[in-house]
Amino acid sequence: MSSITPLVQSVDWVALAPPTLTAAVALVVLVADLFLPAARKPLLGWIATAGLAVSALLLLPLLGGGRRTFCLPAHPEVCSYVADPFALVIQFLVLGGALLTALLSIDTVRDQDLPAGEYWFLLLSSAAGAALLPASRDLATLVIALEVASLPAFALVGLRRGDRLSSEAALKFFLSSVAATAVMLLGVSFLYAATGSLHLSQVAHGLTALPDPRLATLASAGVALTLVGFAFKTAAAPFHFWVPDTYVGAPLPIAGYLSVVGKAVGFSGLILVTVQGFPSYADVWGPALAVLAALTMTVGNVAALRQDPRRAHSAVRLLAWSSVGQAGYLLVPIAAAGYTRDPAHAIGSTVAYALMYAAVNLGAFAVAALVARTRPANRITDYWGLYARRPLAALALGFFLLCLAGLPPGIIGLFAKVTVFSVAVDAGLAWLAVVMAVNVVIALYYYLQWTTVLFRGAEAGAAAPETAPAEERPSRAGIPAPLATAIALASVLGIALSGAPQLVLRFASGALL
Repeated sequence: MSSITPLVQSVDWVALAPPTLTAAVALVVLVADLFLPAARKPLLGWIATAGLAVSALLLLPLLGGGRRTFCLPAHPEVCSYVADPFALVIQFLVLGGALLTALLSIDTVRDQDLPAGEYWFLLLSSAAGAALLPASRDLATLVIALEVASLPAFALVGLRRGDRLSSEAALKFFLSSVAATAVMLLGVSFLYAATGSLHLSQVAHGLTALPDPRLATLASAGVALTLVGFAFKTAAAPFHFWVPDTYVGAPLPIAGYLSVVGKAVGFSGLILVTVQGFPSYADVWGPALAVLAALTMTVGNVAALRQDPRRAHSAVRLLAWSSVGQAGYLLVPIAAAGYTRDPAHAIGSTVAYALMYAAVNLGAFAVAALVARTRPANRITDYWGLYARRPLAALALGFFLLCLAGLPPGIIGLFAKVTVFSVAVDAGLAWLAVVMAVNVVIALYYYLQWTTVLFRGAEAGAAAPETAPAEERPSRAGIPAPLATAIALASVLGIALSGAPQLVLRFASGALL
């Protein structure tokens, strides 16, 4: 009798450790919630935070690179999970972003009376899916990881019970994401039918030698539909419509989480399918992504420019539209990868930009969460004279906004933008570089306008307690320790990167894939 050949090789648990531990801690939190009395529920937040920190530390043994698991016995180089440098950098970004989100959330969960067990379970579950995705090397695992990251986020957005904005935001986010997933799954099924495989390397090989013209048509439709699905996930225009309302309706830590970790998930998936799965279709997705990049950055920055500072939640709306504009910049190197002989090198600029953006954008949301504790409407005008009330918070927010604008002392923002700009020029996309330059100038206006508000009108800021409604009066109480820690960590990281930008920009100088 012939022995049965195993379907996969042995599991490398060291390679799988970061997402696996995050998922395990999520289950621990869910079970612990059943037994902890109400007074001890804050302990769940600290368990979740510690779990994310340990998961991030588990990336250290993988720094040698090249570990892989769930490989085909007949083709050991074809694997479903690969812990290469690209995966490790994105996993660090995801787990670091989730850790900062957890620190922001500890007081938010208590102050807004959110169900602690559900909140921490959903956040950890989403982070586990997000950490799994960049290491995924087949379309099935990629889609599953994407949905594990997205589905808990729907519930997190709508977790404020009885809040109309929260319910509306969750519904809009859910419907748009379900549509994106349906389109993506249809595209994946077409690709499987055309190539006979779901592994990205085999899909790439199959797309170069399709024997039947009908299969070529099916494959082209699959490529297009898959890219449209990821365009939804990355909030690229015109698939960005869910962003502003979702960010406003979500708890502020979750809005920050979506703006950073959600984008990291979408962009890492987009990089994998284009550079590793569809290299033979670079003449299709390259120009398409270039147009999407130009449209996305323009729509985002123009909409941010038009925000009324006196409108309720205008600060969060501005950050939401700003994140759409930043998504356009992140798309530029991926589009450029379709025009170069070394696409894996080009996407390093997207990774470098994403690392800069993650640190400073989460920092901006952290300061917004601090202001929202005393000014729930979170208008831009509520930041008037913030320096007179909370000088350290104002300095931190000013630094974060200048980083996003690409101005000194936010040197890392400037270097990241120059790197993206140079990649576009080197790829022959001079028109896209011009569009980016114009958008950077547009963004300068609203970033600087908000920054000047922080330091102007100290007298008005001091008078605010007498003129503001009772529920919006500023408090001179100390900043909660977890929130202060999150702001401090984001500030230290931003300053360190500005002082030594090569820490990030070295990712743009080498091929990560």
